[in-house]
Amino acid sequence: MRFQLLGPLSIADGPDTVVLQPSKPTILLASLLLHANTVVSADYLQRTMWGEEQPATSRAALQTCVLRLRRLFTKHGVTETPIEAVPGGYRITAGPRHLDLIGFREEVRRAADIADPESELHVLKGALSLWEGSVLANVRSDVLHRDEVPRLVEERLRTLERACDLKLRLGRCGEALVELWSASRAHPGHERFREQLIEALYRTGRQTEALAEYRMVKEYLLDELGVDPSPALRRLELAILRGEDLGPADDRPPAAAPYVSGVTGATGATGERRLTAALTAAPLAPPSAMVQPVPAVRSFSGRAAESAALLERLTAPGQEPVTLLVSGAPGIGKTALAQHLAHQVKESFPAGLFMVRMVAPDGTPRGPDDAAAEVAAALRDQARGERALLVLDDVVDADQVRPLLPAGTDGAAIVTSRRGLAGLVATHGGWVLRLGTFAEEESYELLLAVLGSERVDAEPDAARRLAEACGHHPLALRIMSARLLTRPALRLADSVSWLAEDPLARLSLADSPDLSVHRVLGGALDRLDPRLADAFLKVAAQIPDHFTAEDSVRVLGMPPVEADDVLDRLADAGLLEEGPPGPYRVHELLRVYARRTAPYRSRPIQKV
Repeated sequence: MRFQLLGPLSIADGPDTVVLQPSKPTILLASLLLHANTVVSADYLQRTMWGEEQPATSRAALQTCVLRLRRLFTKHGVTETPIEAVPGGYRITAGPRHLDLIGFREEVRRAADIADPESELHVLKGALSLWEGSVLANVRSDVLHRDEVPRLVEERLRTLERACDLKLRLGRCGEALVELWSASRAHPGHERFREQLIEALYRTGRQTEALAEYRMVKEYLLDELGVDPSPALRRLELAILRGEDLGPADDRPPAAAPYVSGVTGATGATGERRLTAALTAAPLAPPSAMVQPVPAVRSFSGRAAESAALLERLTAPGQEPVTLLVSGAPGIGKTALAQHLAHQVKESFPAGLFMVRMVAPDGTPRGPDDAAAEVAAALRDQARGERALLVLDDVVDADQVRPLLPAGTDGAAIVTSRRGLAGLVATHGGWVLRLGTFAEEESYELLLAVLGSERVDAEPDAARRLAEACGHHPLALRIMSARLLTRPALRLADSVSWLAEDPLARLSLADSPDLSVHRVLGGALDRLDPRLADAFLKVAAQIPDHFTAEDSVRVLGMPPVEADDVLDRLADAGLLEEGPPGPYRVHELLRVYARRTAPYRSRPIQKV
């Protein structure tokens, strides 16, 4: 049994992880674990749980929370990390096997005593792999997020900075670029990351881009902070302008490219040749937003049966390449499931977890050759024989990803797409999962995970009505949960009636216009052939639920055979559910969208 602090607070037992629901006992546990093996005063614990203005009953309520926490331990079989009541407060005992924070710090200390750079880097990579996303994302304590979380984040940044220094020293600049591109964007004021990124770009022969990055840093520091770049950054700029040799890293031979195992069939062989060519010959492009480490998913819930089936295939004995296809409608949770699965099996893929965005922010599909080159850059420095896992996200068609399969040496790929991609399955095999909406209990579990048991259990019937009003659609549930989190005094029952008045308009977030049901559905239609999009709007707006191709003939104005083809293609795009030989149906949110949009977008249907 293991506690995980370096991400959402959770309890792990082997491959199974339980993310704790936001509550006062969760805050108590986080406060104790952050100071494990020391006495934590009752006054401090009360401040973390209730803030500076504490209720008169806070001392008694603290004792009640300790009892609730001990019951939680019993429920999850935690026996080796007891909570002790000691004079003045409480103490929890934990070692590196039981708490990831202690394990992380011990590994960092061990790395500092290693003289060999390669061995030190290996230990640091293991330490950094313990981080699972935003620290204490499910712990609602202003005191902890003000006083403790920044300190933990700084520990991680120092360790990541040291790991990137070692990669540059070892000449593994391509591998360093992947992390530095993300770190410098996430922490723009951290000059050392920007300096390392500029150095890595220059060492890989990208002088122009290195200078452009320097200009970006200089502009940011002047505009945001009113200061000039550090002397180290200015010296680096001058060395690049002069074309100087930066040091011994340039004298090291590049790491050998990993062998890419093949698959049978002409298409698979072509994919292997194209990716192998990219690995051995293509220049190292700087990682863009297209290829990044797979981010963790906060408050993931539901999909237990689907997750178990996919995990079984990813961890099956043997080292054959594995391809999994997760398809489904827009906003149904394909990407979240893929990211969750990736982190569940990360120990089986020591070469890393890589998210490959197959569509640009404007909806334009990425080219297969560009994708192969950038994936090659990410995999180039991995040790021979190590497995990598690619999450090929939002794939538009089969040709887009064939050059990327198989995913390195005996690796695996999780492909997400709104399309069925039957052609990819026909040529590369794999296992297919078509996601639908949540079951009723899964919707309730999501609301519990995000809003917390105290709020949901106070209005269980209203919570179930809210899930029903969202159509058990994961995106809609997430949006409504986010709205409710920012309005802690709003009753769930009131939110149900408010949502029912105009679900399409209210399933959106004012500070994130792109995160709205209306925008996501509109973007899905924009990707279709305009005639298919118009056919969908007519069918969804005018035909009752559960219909056949024959029912659509009048609305579409085309023969049954052609209507059947149109509906089949709309089902493949994730806009219709079920389908031949049984009847089709349209999700209620899609139907509402179609009724509102059809008068403004529709035109006479021609043969598609």
